[in-house]
Amino acid sequence: NKLGGVIALVMSIAILFFMPFLHMNQSQGLQFYPLNQILFWYMVITIILLTWIGARPVETPYILTGQILTILYFSYFILNPITSKLWDNLLNN
Repeated sequence: NKLGGVIALVMSIAILFFMPFLHMNQSQGLQFYPLNQILFWYMVITIILLTWIGARPVETPYILTGQILTILYFSYFILNPITSKLWDNLLNN
């Protein structure tokens, strides 16, 4: 589906544009959020794998792998603020 691919491509760039406006952490550095440090490296590995899978031919194992990695890519942007808020609440209580 070409329209779905175009929408996913636009959303993958647009979400990077809106991230600074969604930053609501109490601390500015990532060193105070150990769960987010793990999520950061999870994101780095996901981007490397997405880059690698993009160079593969459009065949059966690579299609499913690309779809799973795309879901993991977008789930980072959902999980990162949630874990930050949970960690802030844990430290404040």
